[in-house]
Amino acid sequence: MASLEAGGKSLQAEFLENNAQYAAEFNDGQLPLPPARHALVLACMDARLHVEKVLGIKNGACHCVRNAGGRASDDALRSIVISQRLLGTKEVHIIHHTDCGMLTFTNEQLAVKIKEELGVDVGDRDFLPFPDLHQSVLDDIRTVRESPLVAPGTRVQGYIYEVETGKLRVVE
Repeated sequence: MASLEAGGKSLQAEFLENNAQYAAEFNDGQLPLPPARHALVLACMDARLHVEKVLGIKNGACHCVRNAGGRASDDALRSIVISQRLLGTKEVHIIHHTDCGMLTFTNEQLAVKIKEELGVDVGDRDFLPFPDLHQSVLDDIRTVRESPLVAPGTRVQGYIYEVETGKLRVVE
């Protein structure tokens, strides 16, 4: 069943209406498949971080991969490999952010919650939470740089986005 917003319109109906307006003015259908800037951005899925606006990325310029925490997980590495090997990207930019939900729990706490609410034992699954924001960016930079699947010489940069100010800080 579709969720209803205060005005009685479902979110799906709102999305479709917005898409119709977007499509009516759409002019990017002829953009090439490879990203023009030869870069991939790995960022958190947080709704307060609008990657394209924060970085000024135009349609067709970069690949944007998002997950909880912006972590260099196995699936993120899969996307990086495809982006590099098949579509020519040469840079990876990793963005984590302040006030991130990944700072608020441990694997053990989430495992207990899942067991209580869903009756599922997640075993030793790592949801990749982190207690230190700066260190998490450094860890993910290292993960990407050290992966044998990532092209040698790939430029890997890290950042922290401040949700309070909209500013981006370089992590070195």
